[in-house]
This record gives sequence, structure tokens and C-alpha cells, in this order.
Amino acid sequence: MNMNMKSPIAKRSIVIAGHKTSVSIEDQFWHALKDIARDQQMSLSTVVLNIRTGRQGNLSSSIRLYVLDRLRAQVRGFTGDSMGMPPVVRENGQHHA
Repeated sequence: MNMNMKSPIAKRSIVIAGHKTSVSIEDQFWHALKDIARDQQMSLSTVVLNIRTGRQGNLSSSIRLYVLDRLRAQVRGFTGDSMGMPPVVRENGQHHA
């Protein structure tokens, strides 16, 4: 194993409700979280506070699950599951409502 390889997980510091904390999270999840905060017109700290308030357990894992949930919701929107879009026709000819 090459010990000079950079870990894909980086430790990040963030202030939540006036308290400094850190999370160990991959760059891709961190950037996605920042995009979500920007899209919601909220500070990163506020988004993380909401994540921490709504979930239990490890904050880093909670952030990853939150980003995944948002992605899933977005994909459902693109496939017609919401937003009044027509159903998607699958390869087998069946409709997906």
C-alpha cells in the first residue's frame, strides 16, 4: 500500500449553532452539500444544523445520507414521479408512475 496516497476523506471544520465541530467527509459529498446550501439559499452551517437535528448518530454519515436523499428526490423528479411530469416508459413497455 502506498502511504503517500491522499485519503479521499478530508476533515472539515464547521461552526454549528455557535459550536465548532468537524466532520470527516469526501470532497464530492462536501461540494454537493455546499451546492444544496446554495440552492436552498441557506448557509452551510444552517443546512448542517438541520441535518444534525433531524438525524441521530454520526454527523458525517448523516451528511452523506442527506446528500443521497436529495439526489434520489431529484432523480425521482426527473423520471416523472413528481412535478406533474408524464410517467416514464421502461424498456419492457410498462409505465412507471
